[in-house]
Amino acid sequence: MSDGSASDSILRGLGDTLDDLEALYKDVHSHPELSLQETRTAGLAAQRLNAAGFEVTEHVGGTGVVGLLENGEGPTVMLRADMDALPVKEDTGLPYASTVTVSGTDGSETPVMHACGHDIHVTWLAGASALFAEAKDAWRGTLMAVFQPAEEVAAGAQAMIDDGLFERFPKPDVILGQHVMPMSAGIIASRSGVVTSAGDSFEIRMFGRGAHGSMPQASIDPVVMAASTVLRLQTIVSREVAPSDAAVVTVGALQAGTKENVIPDEAVIKLNVRTFDENVRQRVLGAIERIVNAESEASGAPQAPVITPLDRYDLVHNDEQATERVRDALRSHFGDDRVTHTGPASASEDFGSFGAEWHVPSVFWFVGGVDPDTYAEAEREGRLSELPTNHNPKFAPVIHPTLETGVEALVAGACAWLSG
Repeated sequence: MSDGSASDSILRGLGDTLDDLEALYKDVHSHPELSLQETRTAGLAAQRLNAAGFEVTEHVGGTGVVGLLENGEGPTVMLRADMDALPVKEDTGLPYASTVTVSGTDGSETPVMHACGHDIHVTWLAGASALFAEAKDAWRGTLMAVFQPAEEVAAGAQAMIDDGLFERFPKPDVILGQHVMPMSAGIIASRSGVVTSAGDSFEIRMFGRGAHGSMPQASIDPVVMAASTVLRLQTIVSREVAPSDAAVVTVGALQAGTKENVIPDEAVIKLNVRTFDENVRQRVLGAIERIVNAESEASGAPQAPVITPLDRYDLVHNDEQATERVRDALRSHFGDDRVTHTGPASASEDFGSFGAEWHVPSVFWFVGGVDPDTYAEAEREGRLSELPTNHNPKFAPVIHPTLETGVEALVAGACAWLSG
């Protein structure tokens, strides 16, 4: 079971490292990298692990980094942090805000931002890893630090697995991970069972017949076809999913045409689905296919629509016994008032792939990142929904106490297994 004295001993040096960790966070934040392009971030992670005395393996699954720190007989605990950023233009106004852009294959410039908090995740794991290395008298076992690429496109965990993660490294006794969320900073939220939703994304191409905008009778208008489809898709959750179940169907892109007086030949819809139950998932996906094909046929489309899967996230399921063990350790360290219960989040994660495919218990929890005074004021005024969420251009966790809370949580959670 957990040993608070072990985590206390390891965390004794945290105060002395906060300035360095804050500098690392600002550095990573201001130099974001898109999925599978995280070479600079991975290099920083590897440099930190090497300096702490870890056995480091780079380029696992592309840009993934794995560090092993063996410290006598005992369990193996894997701690995971994701590294990639998003194609979002930052609007935080911070002095360390990202101004990074990357060139697309078409020559266009795409802004890049750490809009989901993976920069703080990297900093948390770097900080916790160094503290374990500096206090080896306080614990026993093996710490496995994994810096994962490409979470945002549901490719990184599987890429590391496909690159031999399970064969090249020791099988852990437990896998732990955490994510910053728009909760009050200093608060941790966890649950056993399903913690994040399954996610499915698709591109749908719908075909029409182009014509001059003044001659609609000569066309089969894919804009109208797609617009009708989008509206009809919104009835799936309200009319085909039971009120006791949960699902989200979001159309994030509707693209068609280039000029106001030209009816185009095709339209593209990109949509995202989140579900918490496999039966509900199958029902929703079936309804999407039925609606898309029916609207196409109703419009007299010259060919059937093409539905292409983009990415897929499985449910993240927290092992019940391991979750209780982590929760006890977190409560012992933080106190009951800072460790709360959460419902399943409609966000999705590929963290669960490690535990599910390695057949190892895993636990994933949330760490608040909103300034406590700002959060309390928004809560009093009923404006919590107005706080910037992950993937928002204004999303920026307050550095303190988010930074120290995340490091402490990783150390306390790992010490539920690694106590000496």
